[in-house]
Amino acid sequence: MRKQLNEMTLEELWQLFPIMLVPHRDCWAQWYTKEEKQLWHLLPETEVLRISHIGSTAVPAIWAKPIIDILVETVNQSALRSVAKKLENGGYLRMSEEQNRISMNKGYTAEGFAAHVFHVHIRLGGDHDELYFRDYLAACPDVAKEYETLKRKLWKLFEHNRDAYTQGKTEFVRQYTRIAKQQYLGRYTI
Repeated sequence: MRKQLNEMTLEELWQLFPIMLVPHRDCWAQWYTKEEKQLWHLLPETEVLRISHIGSTAVPAIWAKPIIDILVETVNQSALRSVAKKLENGGYLRMSEEQNRISMNKGYTAEGFAAHVFHVHIRLGGDHDELYFRDYLAACPDVAKEYETLKRKLWKLFEHNRDAYTQGKTEFVRQYTRIAKQQYLGRYTI
């Protein structure tokens, strides 16, 4: 009998769900649009300020993990918890939780990845640096390709270690997010 996901160690999860990068796929935008509609169906507009497609699947022409990252910005702390509960009732699994951030996923199974995989990052309104980074990469194809090169290098080094893979990208992401926030000052004010 297979272990349930919540019974697996982090190392077992990393083996079951390795880092995998693929060339950009146009269908990712459609996957996002369909899932966004599902989210709006599950979540009350009074609790959600904005839903956005983030991550590398939202950036044209670069390799990415075939996982759609979605940012849900909530109106307050109470809504943050309420949104997470509604998503759990709608079939999402809680991955992690901090005071002002909750991560959920859909498409992880005891057999591995499903055909469509989603990460939903629930945050308080205004906690949205990923929007700046996404738009900067979309506007600067050379920087986007540099990011892709870094990710492909890290993938080969850390295929079964998500924490190390993510840590390896951190300084690059921070550097270009700072630049983007200066360039796009006030763009995402709610």
